[in-house]
Amino acid sequence: MNITLQKSKIAKQSSVQITGSKSESNRLLLLQALYPEFELKNVSNSDDSHLMTKALNSTSNIIDIHHAGTAMRFLTAYFSIQEGREVILTGSQRMKERPIKILVEALQDLGADITYQANEGFPPIRIKGKKLTKHQVSLKANVSSQYISALLLIASKLENGLELTLEGNITSVPYINMTLSLLNETGLETSFVENTITVKPHVKSLEPKTLVVESDWSSASYYFSIVALSDIGTEITLTSYKENSLQGDSVLVEIYKHFGVATKFESNTIVLTKKNQNLEPKAFNLVNAPDIAQTIAVTCFALGISCDLTGLHTLKIKETDRLVALKTEIEKLGGEVNITDESLHLSASKIIKESVSIATYNDHRMAMAFAPLALKVPVIIEDSGVVSKSYPTFWDDLKSIGFEITQ
Repeated sequence: MNITLQKSKIAKQSSVQITGSKSESNRLLLLQALYPEFELKNVSNSDDSHLMTKALNSTSNIIDIHHAGTAMRFLTAYFSIQEGREVILTGSQRMKERPIKILVEALQDLGADITYQANEGFPPIRIKGKKLTKHQVSLKANVSSQYISALLLIASKLENGLELTLEGNITSVPYINMTLSLLNETGLETSFVENTITVKPHVKSLEPKTLVVESDWSSASYYFSIVALSDIGTEITLTSYKENSLQGDSVLVEIYKHFGVATKFESNTIVLTKKNQNLEPKAFNLVNAPDIAQTIAVTCFALGISCDLTGLHTLKIKETDRLVALKTEIEKLGGEVNITDESLHLSASKIIKESVSIATYNDHRMAMAFAPLALKVPVIIEDSGVVSKSYPTFWDDLKSIGFEITQ
């Protein structure tokens, strides 16, 4: 369904409750499947987390995770250690184009029985679960941190634990640290020294406990953008967030200072306030937080300022090639964008074309990143339901703070 966001003006003060982090939820859901003795609260209501839960509880031998890339990686590792279980793990057409060879080869090196069902290096894959006794493996570290996290999440259930050596520059370190912190929080032993990560074996039960998932910082990014595009004094309160967050995207607090947005932590909330207007050109290396690149690019375009975004090499293997998608859609709006395999340069433009129809490419972040533009001009968002992948109540929440949205 396409929707039209009329040119809007939001309330001077408003608040939004955001669902739990998809990244944290999916890690903890897998750990809970391995160690059922702990309880989870504030789990993400995203499609990806629903698909993760459904797959972990399924008794079928065909598991279809649709567009959920995190679930594909994590479940590849999970099912490889489910002794006596055989599954075919598949997904959408786009998922069948997203590489998984590096992870599969690492699991095979540990002894896993995984074979490709169509194209070498890509889903669907057949996994015959078995006991894995090998404990040393090396992995290229510059492609996707989810490959690393997938191995770490099952590591404690390997008979001899895991010693993982990372080769080359490590991508998205905060996501690796998130995984290790969650392992530690559940009671598992880990270490990360230089380029080697070690997880001790723990095949018994863990102490029962309740873990509360922090709300999603990637979802918060759209409100940082909204405040940046609003009048000075505009204030939005978001729940529930921690100052010492495990999520790499919490770097938003520092980045959006450059757009005049101040962030104040109050108990379990953050209060975003537009303090001043800063229209200087921007340059950010987002290697540790690539998921907020789309939000930042649109913020810069809407404010008519230039930006250089680097560290974006993983964006080509997301739900779509996000660099190409950003270039295409911003140029439809009248902007000028140049991209390489790992960077995006936006030239300042004072013109924003009205009522342009934004294609979303089955990518939730394309839909949400472009929504704040409605504070400047009317904009049409195609296939608006795609937001359910990570933030199902997004459009309702925008309406609650003053956005005018029609079908």
